[in-house]
Amino acid sequence: MKAPDWSDLAYFSAVARTGSLNRAAEETGVSAATLSRRMKAFEASLGRRLFLHGAEGYALTSEGRDLLKRTAQMEDAARQIGQWRDAAQGPTCVRISAGTWTALDLAQRLSEFWTPDAIWLPEFMYCDLNLDIARREVDIGIRNARPDQPWVARQQIGHVEYAIYAADQHVEGWIGPSWDTPLTPSIRWIQDTHGAGIVTKANSPHLACALAQAGMGRVVLPMFMGERMPGLVRLGDPIAALRSEQWLVSHHEGRNEPPVRAALDAIAGYLAQRSRTS
Repeated sequence: MKAPDWSDLAYFSAVARTGSLNRAAEETGVSAATLSRRMKAFEASLGRRLFLHGAEGYALTSEGRDLLKRTAQMEDAARQIGQWRDAAQGPTCVRISAGTWTALDLAQRLSEFWTPDAIWLPEFMYCDLNLDIARREVDIGIRNARPDQPWVARQQIGHVEYAIYAADQHVEGWIGPSWDTPLTPSIRWIQDTHGAGIVTKANSPHLACALAQAGMGRVVLPMFMGERMPGLVRLGDPIAALRSEQWLVSHHEGRNEPPVRAALDAIAGYLAQRSRTS
């Protein structure tokens, strides 16, 4: 009997892990229609039923689960080959997504958790929306709430406190968001509690902060950033309603890749220390 096609095994693994033709198509770059056709032919060539097709997607049969365990080893071997290839080209880029201020803080304090001889290179992807770890759009995400996806590995690394900042104690107005600004919890808080006091708007946190430094109005900042922002002073105690958890998340399998593991350990150590001291 002819051995299974390697590409069929890879396609099977993607469909089995995601439980969806569409998600597997995004991951593999192959159309959902092609994946459907290949999986039907694959089942026929094996003489075994691998999937239960229903409204909830592609669920695995017992034989499908058995095969997935074996293809996981194949995927692990492929990752190791990729790492072997990349090792000859230097450190591996690890993609890290975080909100505005956490991304900026990590970039500014890079030397506290990364050195040029590390096996990984940081590739920061600022985004106030969660990029998809399941499809490996990013390798590591820093989130303000506990993720519940089953394929995500998670670690709570402390809390973040927020406070009000302005150029001086006499500034009264507030800087609000433009219509196209992502509504983060701190922006919603300004709208809900001080909407009538908004004197001007900006569509990015960096611009809002610059306006505050110019004396235009008040802003809300995470204290790890606000306490060291030049030209700003804190007006009062932390805002209890905005205190948030901070979670370090990664793909359940991808976290074991040496460059990702090294980056996770380094970033976790830095953020945990920051949480204790801010």
